Amino acid sequence: MTDLIIVGAGGLGRETLFQVREAEKNMPQFSVLGFADDGKIGQTVHGLPVLCGTQALSLRETDTAVAIAVGKPAVRRRIYEMLRQNPHLSFPTLIAPGVVYSDTVSFGMGCIVGFGSTITVDIRIGDFVLVSNGCNIGHDAVLDDFATLYPGVHVSGNVRIGVGCEIGVGSNIIQGLSVGENAVLGAGCAVVRDLPADCTAVGVPAKVIKMHRQSI
Repeated sequence: MTDLIIVGAGGLGRETLFQVREAEKNMPQFSVLGFADDGKIGQTVHGLPVLCGTQALSLRETDTAVAIAVGKPAVRRRIYEMLRQNPHLSFPTLIAPGVVYSDTVSFGMGCIVGFGSTITVDIRIGDFVLVSNGCNIGHDAVLDDFATLYPGVHVSGNVRIGVGCEIGVGSNIIQGLSVGENAVLGAGCAVVRDLPADCTAVGVPAKVIKMHRQSI
């Protein structure tokens, strides 16, 4: 089995550990060594040690799979940029048991897909995308690198979600729309028109309330 370290020992990290342990019941693939988390070094989380911080992980000299279990897209990307130069580290995509997806769905590296999600046909999911529990993604959708879908998001067909977007819990995006890169959608949004890059939008229907620049 492949050794695995989960970056982030918070809620998403603990959920990711649960997800991996459930998958292992049917098809053992990973041996989870513990966590890497700068703020919790030396602690024990769900029976596993927090082994080190991310800087120490970037220097690891043993072949190890890494799951970056951090919700914020910009933070996830910064961690990857720190780790990517180490040839001993790999970034598998972790899909929870029971997720429904067709063989015409493509996943990049480092994705995490949570329990109860449905991903239908002809969908492209980029690198380090987080699809949280209970999401639905319709035909021909594209989720670009480092996008985050929090629980219960519904994405209709032919939607494009840009690099680094953060889609709030329970949001709905109707068919054929695009959400520009680094956009942040509040919980429960109903997106009925295209949204620009670098905006924050909230409400039903979703309205832009702020423009910003994110370095991701």
